[in-house]
Amino acid sequence: MANITLRSLHPEDIDRVVAIDAEIAGRSRHEFYNKRLKLALTAPETLITCAATEGDELIGFSFVRIEEGAFGINQKIAVVDALSVARNYRKGGVATLMLEELERRMAKNGIKQIRTIMDWSDTSLTGFFSSAGFNLVPSIVVSRECEVQPSFDGGDPEVERYQDGAHNDYVALFRDTIPVRSMEEKDLAAIIRLDGKLSGTDRSAFYQAKMAEVINDSAIRMSLVAEQDDAVVGFAMVRLDYGEFGQAEPSAVLDTIGVHPAYGELGVGKALLSQLLGNLAVLQVKGVQTQVSWDDFSLLNFMNSCGFEPTQNLVLQKELG
Repeated sequence: MANITLRSLHPEDIDRVVAIDAEIAGRSRHEFYNKRLKLALTAPETLITCAATEGDELIGFSFVRIEEGAFGINQKIAVVDALSVARNYRKGGVATLMLEELERRMAKNGIKQIRTIMDWSDTSLTGFFSSAGFNLVPSIVVSRECEVQPSFDGGDPEVERYQDGAHNDYVALFRDTIPVRSMEEKDLAAIIRLDGKLSGTDRSAFYQAKMAEVINDSAIRMSLVAEQDDAVVGFAMVRLDYGEFGQAEPSAVLDTIGVHPAYGELGVGKALLSQLLGNLAVLQVKGVQTQVSWDDFSLLNFMNSCGFEPTQNLVLQKELG
C-alpha cells in the first residue's frame, strides 16, 4: 500500500479506465468514459474523479457526481457513480483509499453527504460500503420498461379503447391531449418558478446546471416540458448517457418531475411520462428509474399508476464531517 498514489484522472488515463471497467462490465465503453472524463476536466464542480496508481500504472478509478436538487434533495450531495479497481488489486484496500480521498475532498468543499445506489444482492459491494460507514436511506428506487405507447390504464375496463389499422386495441395517450415538447433554454425561468412553488425553496443553481446539460450535451436531450394556455405547467428532467457509436445506455434516470398544482388532475404528469417513455423506446433504451422517498405516498402512488415498480436497488448514504 505504501506505493499507491492518489490523484485526479488525466486524459491519457482513458484507455486504462476503459480496460478496468471492461473487466467488470464485460464490454468496452470507451466513448462513455471519454465523455465523462471530458466533463470532469471542463466542469470539475459537477463531476470529480480520483485515480489510484502504482508506479506508472493506473490500478483504480472513481467518478463522483455532485448533485443539488435531484430526487427532491434540497442540498448539495455527492453521488458515487463508479468505483472500480483492477482485478489483481481488489483485495489491497485500493477502493478504501480512493473513497477516503474523495470524502476528504467533499468535506473540504462543504458537501455533507455522499450517496450511492447498488443491487442489494451484490453482497461484496454492500459489505464494502457498510464497513465504510454508509447506512441505508429510506428511499425506494422504482423503475419501468420503456415502450412506444404506454397507456397507464392498468387494464381498467372503463377506459375507452380504440383500434388501429391492424385492429389492435389501444387507449388514448395522455400526450395526445396535453402538448409536450423538448425543453429549451427559454424555459428555465418558468421551471425555476414552478419548482419553487412545489418545493418552497430556491433551487436555481440545480436547474441552471441541468439546463446547461440540456443545451450543451446531446445525451441529456430527453428533458421535457408540458404546456397549457401557452404556459409551462410541468417538466421532467432525465439523465441519459450515450456509449459506443452514439447508442444509448440501456437505462435512463428521471432526476426530477414537477407539475403545477392547478393542473395536477389533468394528467400533465402522465403526459410527460408517456412522451418520455415513447422517446426512450425509440432510442432502444430498455428502462427508466428514479428515487422516491418512502413516505412520499402521493408520488409513490403516481409512479405506481404509471407502471413503475420497486427495484432491488438500495440507496446508501454517509454523513461527512
